[in-house]
Amino acid sequence: MRRVRWCATALAVALLVTGCTGDDRGGFRSGAADAGDPYVPGAGNGGYDVGHYALDVRYDPGDDRLTGTATVTATATEALSRFQLDLAGLDVDRVRVDGEPAKHRHDDAELVVTPAHGLPSGRRFTVEVTYGGVPKPLPNEVLGDGGFHHTPDGAIALGQPESASTWYPVNDHPSDKATYDIAITVPDGLAALSNGVPKGRTSSGGRTTWRWSEGSPMASYLTTLVIGDYRVTSGTHAGRPLVTAVASALPADGPAAASVARTGEVADFLAARFGPYPFDAYGGVVVADDRIRYALETQSRPVYGPGFFRGGPNTEVVAHELAHQWFGDSVSVARWSDIWLNEGFATYAEWLWAEHDGGRTVARTVADRYATTDWTRPTVDPGRAGMFGDAVYQRGALAVHALRRAVGDDTFYRILRGWLAQHRDGNATTADFVGYAERTAGRPLRALLDAWLVGATPPGLP
Repeated sequence: MRRVRWCATALAVALLVTGCTGDDRGGFRSGAADAGDPYVPGAGNGGYDVGHYALDVRYDPGDDRLTGTATVTATATEALSRFQLDLAGLDVDRVRVDGEPAKHRHDDAELVVTPAHGLPSGRRFTVEVTYGGVPKPLPNEVLGDGGFHHTPDGAIALGQPESASTWYPVNDHPSDKATYDIAITVPDGLAALSNGVPKGRTSSGGRTTWRWSEGSPMASYLTTLVIGDYRVTSGTHAGRPLVTAVASALPADGPAAASVARTGEVADFLAARFGPYPFDAYGGVVVADDRIRYALETQSRPVYGPGFFRGGPNTEVVAHELAHQWFGDSVSVARWSDIWLNEGFATYAEWLWAEHDGGRTVARTVADRYATTDWTRPTVDPGRAGMFGDAVYQRGALAVHALRRAVGDDTFYRILRGWLAQHRDGNATTADFVGYAERTAGRPLRALLDAWLVGATPPGLP
């Protein structure tokens, strides 16, 4: 993610903790109501692993009301007497577990579900939740509000590190990735955009249902819902669907449209360096709402705030968010303290693209960033308030360049391509990356990377 004022958005991940909290019932216990990640206290849950979400939602901008049915398919990772889903600000009408009515209650932003029978460890089960209400963003004084925003012509559901729980029940932590089918019903004439491959649309009774499917595992914060008056362009690129959309309030021939029109070209440039594009669809959405002051790498279809294009075409932000499709989306962090694995590499990809596209050379950018970087805050584990700061983005990208200079281009790109292939569709940590880089390069690299990522004084410019 990138913020308009060169303060990119962060992308990061936490370890799923499956601790228990009392409530013994014949050997079954309650799953943890928190993923155990201090960067997002209260987010995520333990005791189960989600495999798939089937979401069927209906939204009317006139009264700002959303109703939906979420069918969550999961596997118990411990013997569960009850479990939690994250759901903020919406009312639950009914919950069924494996087709049977289940007891449920709301505890702040937690939906607590008690099935009629305990769920043994290893058991695959299905939860169906019927819910509705007027969605609202999640307030966060440190990281900024994320989630569902009502707009004059529709809505935007977006945000990092949390947003999904404002429009559907979810295990809202990147360590529990899942596949998705999403159906969105809106008044005729409005677009309803989401992640993945378009599966068509049908109209009836003055409403249109748009269907999307993401068949690769996706972290919940990477899901999006954009509803409103948009110019939608559909085509194909490299044999995959490419869907872009630009808010009708923005000029049809303006810099935003010109920038996202190069999505396929930028993706091909990155694929030549990182390996095959990891998803079944390409795309991008430009919104016109000034509350969205960032761009976010929502899987297969990044969303861009309008501020990025006020100075003219900006394909560098497109390169940043598309690079996240490999670094952050396909290979997601296992805990948010390692967010540099997303943002450092995406920022460096931005520098690579700028040089390729006739802009500043990487060497010039490195020299400029090196001179202005604050070395007092570490890149790894920068603290919750530092998740989206320069230590993660700029210092992280400098560490990537230092690695490149240390091992040479051939080995550097072999490390990146191998790393992405080995961890595709999964989660990883900084320690995982350092270990893989050392094995691939055939030499110690920990001291070098420690100096660039956590050292308190600047290393020599490579």
